[in-house]
Amino acid sequence: MMRHTPASRRLHQLTVFAAGVTMAATLAACGSDPVRGDAPTTTPSPAPTGAVTRTEAARILDRYEEINAQANEIRSAELLGTVEGGQLYEQSKADYRLFATWPKKDQAYYKKPFTYHERSYYIPQGQSWFAVKGTASGSKEQALLVFDKTADRHFKMVAAVYTDPKSPIPAVDTSNHGLATAASPSARVGALAPDQISSAYEDLYETGGKNTGARLASTPATRTALSTYRQRTAYKNAKYATLRWEATQPTHPKIYALRLQAGGTLAVFPTAHNQMEQLKDAYIYTGYVKITPGAQQAVYSKTPRVAILDELQGQALAQFTPAGEPKALGVEYQMVDSR
Repeated sequence: MMRHTPASRRLHQLTVFAAGVTMAATLAACGSDPVRGDAPTTTPSPAPTGAVTRTEAARILDRYEEINAQANEIRSAELLGTVEGGQLYEQSKADYRLFATWPKKDQAYYKKPFTYHERSYYIPQGQSWFAVKGTASGSKEQALLVFDKTADRHFKMVAAVYTDPKSPIPAVDTSNHGLATAASPSARVGALAPDQISSAYEDLYETGGKNTGARLASTPATRTALSTYRQRTAYKNAKYATLRWEATQPTHPKIYALRLQAGGTLAVFPTAHNQMEQLKDAYIYTGYVKITPGAQQAVYSKTPRVAILDELQGQALAQFTPAGEPKALGVEYQMVDSR
């Protein structure tokens, strides 16, 4: 789903707000020599296959576009759930809940139907999922979309991460008869493995990158996280309250990784954190000072309180290179709860 959430909230701010057609090389079978009956017979190697063909993948994405447009128009989470799952669906359900708090311009933008063009299909051999690189109509940003076969055995879009214009998606290796090759999430490439990058990225919020976050390359996504961290001492309630972040478990932990043409790995990974704003002790004990929830926080709980905890579920895209630091190409969060 295109994250129609206003651009100012695409990367979490303090305000809270193809592979081509599957082709198999035709191998000429070597039949038995009619003279030498004991000559070996070579059996053609079976063509490698993915979860779908390129044509099937295109149909699945076309159907997603159609149903997504219908669901967004009426904000039907039930309808959207027929084509969407994973972290993306958690964010979309929150979008629907928060929709009324958005400016009219953003509401109109969110409801506007869109399609993906300039598509490249990345279908890994032997996996239950496939990915698509594309650009949504009305946008110049590349997106990597992931579809996986869910428990009901239907393919649903489970991730959609948009990259910064200066951080294009690198070329995926499709040398396996046009198929992509899945990479192990636990295989280290350079400084980190794909299953380690979420904690590194969340370290930017927790400590300003003093620990594993220091292993990440500087990108617009990392700089946004660091900027948010620095605001903790300068935001509007800093005199009365403290602000901090703590990594938490993504609702859907699966990581999707592909081998890159130039070496290395491209990975879509889930990430999540809690944002905690709490009155300082001197104000807690007065008994009459409370933090008033903002418009979006009030959707979940309107009660003024001494502390507000916001849960943000996210999804991200990163490039891993053997000789360099991992690059976060795009990160998106949405507040899914506030208490």
